[in-house]
Amino acid sequence: MKRMVNNRMQLHDGRRFHRSTRRALVGLSLGALLVTILSLSLGDQPIGFLHAVRALWGEGNPDHVLIVQTLRAPRILVALMVGAAFAVSGAILQGVIRNPLAAPDVVGITGGASVGAVAFITYMPSTVSIHWMPIAAIVGAFMATMLIYFIAWKQGVNPLRLVLVGIGISSLLSAMTSFMLVFSPAYSASSAYIWLTGTIYGSTWVHVWVLAPWLAVCIIMMGFSMKAMNLQLLTDETAIGLGGHVQRYRIVLILISVCLAGAAVSVGGVIGFVGLIAPHVARKLVGPMYSRLIPVSALFGAIVVALADLVGRTAFLPLDIPVGIFTSGIGAPFFIYLLYRSRRK
Repeated sequence: MKRMVNNRMQLHDGRRFHRSTRRALVGLSLGALLVTILSLSLGDQPIGFLHAVRALWGEGNPDHVLIVQTLRAPRILVALMVGAAFAVSGAILQGVIRNPLAAPDVVGITGGASVGAVAFITYMPSTVSIHWMPIAAIVGAFMATMLIYFIAWKQGVNPLRLVLVGIGISSLLSAMTSFMLVFSPAYSASSAYIWLTGTIYGSTWVHVWVLAPWLAVCIIMMGFSMKAMNLQLLTDETAIGLGGHVQRYRIVLILISVCLAGAAVSVGGVIGFVGLIAPHVARKLVGPMYSRLIPVSALFGAIVVALADLVGRTAFLPLDIPVGIFTSGIGAPFFIYLLYRSRRK
């Protein structure tokens, strides 16, 4: 009788989470669609909603078609993809490290990607294609992650030690980036500095096609790694008892997180705290299971970056404020709140 009651309770919880996931996905998808339409319509030259949608399909006023298809549409797509990449990267890290403060920009992954990308901007000849930029950022992020992992390793990786080491390495990488900017030519230093603030200003279809393949590869890898992700919800002893290769899975998941964060940094720059906030909100909405957490985190992160870009592009005309300023303005107080809550616990 007790087993029947427990089974009914589990079935009820499953249905409740299924309904909450469906509501979250539908609501966030509608929110992303609304932000997209607003972004297509608003700007220094406003375009009506219906005219913007028609222009997206190449119909209507030729000037509207040029503005929407050439200037606004690729920028919106880049914002959505960058936000989703940072959010999923943070969701994976928080699960692997089992620490609510984990995020690509907190534990040093973004710092490593920044070093690689700034080195690419500063020292690579102008003839080198921008398609190589994600590789430079991912290599930088990978090397930083391996350094953090090596220093934190002591008969396995302790999640808390990994975070503390990551924070220290992040500060070191920030100093390296500043060093390169100081001793680089003025024209490259200027472009690198603007990029470091976290901006998608001037994004074109080239940037869309630079980022899209990396996201596609990471999505495929996540599909094959869903079991490994869910094992991170258990303690190491329990996961090993179930036959899970904890350290091997952990390395694979960190590599996926590195690829996502590196690719996002290479196109969008250092957009902070999206990877910290989005997984927390998603976990409140749908719970910790990764099959639900990943898509909800991706949608919320995409909305945050796209909305921040919309505000930065329209609220202070004729200025175009970088996205990273707004996400940091939201994320820094949220980070302090998490620290305070962790201290009280």
